[in-house]
Amino acid sequence: MILQALVKHYENLEKQGEVDQEGWCKAKVSYGVNLSKDGRVLGILTLKQEEDRGKKKVLVPQQIKVPEMVTRSSGVSANFLCDNSKYILGIDAEGPNQRVIECFRAAKERHLSLLRETEGEMAQAVRSFFETWEPEKASECIEIKERWEEVTDGGNLIFCMGMHYAQDDPFIQASWERARTVSSEGGQTGVCLVTGKEAEISRIHKTIKGVPGAQSSGAALVSFNAPAFESYGKEQSYNAPVGRYAEFAYTTALNYLLGQRDYTFQLGDSMIVFWAESGKEEYQTAFFEAADPKPDNQEEIKGMFENLKKDRPFHTGDVVLDPDQRFYILSLAPNAARLSVRFFYQDSFGNILKNLAAHYERMSIVKPSWENRELMGIRDMLAETVNQNSKDKSPVPNMAALVLQAILSGAGYPASLYTDVLIRIRAEQGRVTWGRAGIIKAYLIRNANWKEGESYMGLKEESRDTAYVLGRLFSVLESIQMDANPGIKATIRDRYFNSACATPASIFPVLVKLKNSHMKKLEREKGSAKGYYEKLLTEIMEKLDEYPRRLTLEEQGKFILGYYHQVQKKYEKREEM
Repeated sequence: MILQALVKHYENLEKQGEVDQEGWCKAKVSYGVNLSKDGRVLGILTLKQEEDRGKKKVLVPQQIKVPEMVTRSSGVSANFLCDNSKYILGIDAEGPNQRVIECFRAAKERHLSLLRETEGEMAQAVRSFFETWEPEKASECIEIKERWEEVTDGGNLIFCMGMHYAQDDPFIQASWERARTVSSEGGQTGVCLVTGKEAEISRIHKTIKGVPGAQSSGAALVSFNAPAFESYGKEQSYNAPVGRYAEFAYTTALNYLLGQRDYTFQLGDSMIVFWAESGKEEYQTAFFEAADPKPDNQEEIKGMFENLKKDRPFHTGDVVLDPDQRFYILSLAPNAARLSVRFFYQDSFGNILKNLAAHYERMSIVKPSWENRELMGIRDMLAETVNQNSKDKSPVPNMAALVLQAILSGAGYPASLYTDVLIRIRAEQGRVTWGRAGIIKAYLIRNANWKEGESYMGLKEESRDTAYVLGRLFSVLESIQMDANPGIKATIRDRYFNSACATPASIFPVLVKLKNSHMKKLEREKGSAKGYYEKLLTEIMEKLDEYPRRLTLEEQGKFILGYYHQVQKKYEKREEM
């Protein structure tokens, strides 16, 4: 299903002129080897372009259309007209050696074979270069010697005559197309599992680039390299027959998607890519903004959700979006030389947005006055599960992908999301943030069927839920201690929060007793405060029959919500004063 969707996306992109035709690809090219008509090296041209990276400009390789490049593992295999210095010039940073010479010979053989009968000055120049170039004497070439470190930095090189690139020459292009047609004849044929048509089967699939953590040269999505993965005598990718066209189409489409940094985002160790069946980027824009809203577009996102809820037309920019448009989300994770599919989800665009809106509704909770966000994006939400003072601030990889999949499909959240939040709160001695409180509320509503929780956006003073009331009580006891001891650096939260949340019966009698000394101090110094707290304590204690010996994980979540709501109410009153 993944490959079929990617092939369809490639076909849409090709119609729009966004991707190259079969047999060609885009490559990052750093330098051009400038040749004379007789194949002499006249110089090395820099093809890198300036690009903004933060506050500074850096030089990056230029994306240039070149003949389709081979998939290399450990063997020697030359590309046509575009490759690194080992293949094009027969040199590396340390000069020529046996391995590098083998690479050059492979490139020489391929170029002379493909261009043997090709007309034109450009083809003659490339042929003459390979017939006369001696890698052992490369250091004697002044043009190469002056740019040695740059040329051998691992970047790709192409041939050119001035600013005319070899791969753009019509005679060379015709020779390349003929060679492709001939090479495809005689290969193993079969029924392609993607298109369902009889076709030549691709033995090795091109690599996918752009997934952080995978090999920089690219990783395979479909790959078989050991007998344990083979069956019925089928070796390599013949084990899962995919036609050459389908293989080219899906790899091209996926590499294109991963190259669209404005329409991808990383979640844990996974790279998330998404696209509409129609190929229109407006759907990608709307989804990205909805899944990762920023402070300056939150009202627009809420308006889009509202229009969708009321079956009114909704749009991004000036484009009206179709809620029935098929939409795909793919999560890829690195796995050495291969890629793992964390999940692949497809549904109508409208349903996906509705599930996102329902998630944000469940997450909705009273927030601090300084917080300028109405909606917390999925990446920000997952950041609440990790220690922000640690070097690695990434959430648990598999959990992060499962959370996104659950939100998109409207399914229950993974239990690890809830437990990780509780662990983080305990580790930080009861530090309950807006995001953590929202996660707990959303989890209890969706997973524990806590329907009444939908009305717990702010303090629920009439609630008689024991765990929730205990959380409120703990917050009030902490406030009494803080008011009685202004400037105190550590409160009962730092010492008793975890125990009070898990085993109330063993802790609250101690805290209530401790409270009495603080109340006496308030009576001496802040008489009005003592009266306020006595009234509040009476109201809360009236809702408690006893202190439970233990609270379940779900009850601990309600305790935390009660604590958080009461704290926010306290600050709300201070702002009103």
